[in-house]
Amino acid sequence: MSTLHFTDANFKKEVLESELPVLVDFWATWCSPCKQIAPIIDELAKEYAGKIKIGKVDVDNNSKIPTQYGIMSIPTIIFFKQGKVMGQLVGAASKSDFKRKIEENL
Repeated sequence: MSTLHFTDANFKKEVLESELPVLVDFWATWCSPCKQIAPIIDELAKEYAGKIKIGKVDVDNNSKIPTQYGIMSIPTIIFFKQGKVMGQLVGAASKSDFKRKIEENL
């Protein structure tokens, strides 16, 4: 499974109504730290396929959802489970940091 793309239009269905926990990476194409963690996010999507959904919201093309969740800086990673926010990471983090947060939210 590869990294999914969440939008203002599909967020409710894909994230809030998901049977699986969901990791959402709020990012933008011009963001250097976002580019640094992109390969990690892609690796995690493959490693945790079937256990957690992993996807991205481009904040430049989707303003409703980032505003709703108070995204002030990117990258911001929010973990959802059964439609509820379970945790968050702000800024670039290591793969082990992401894995630890994922395991906490499975």
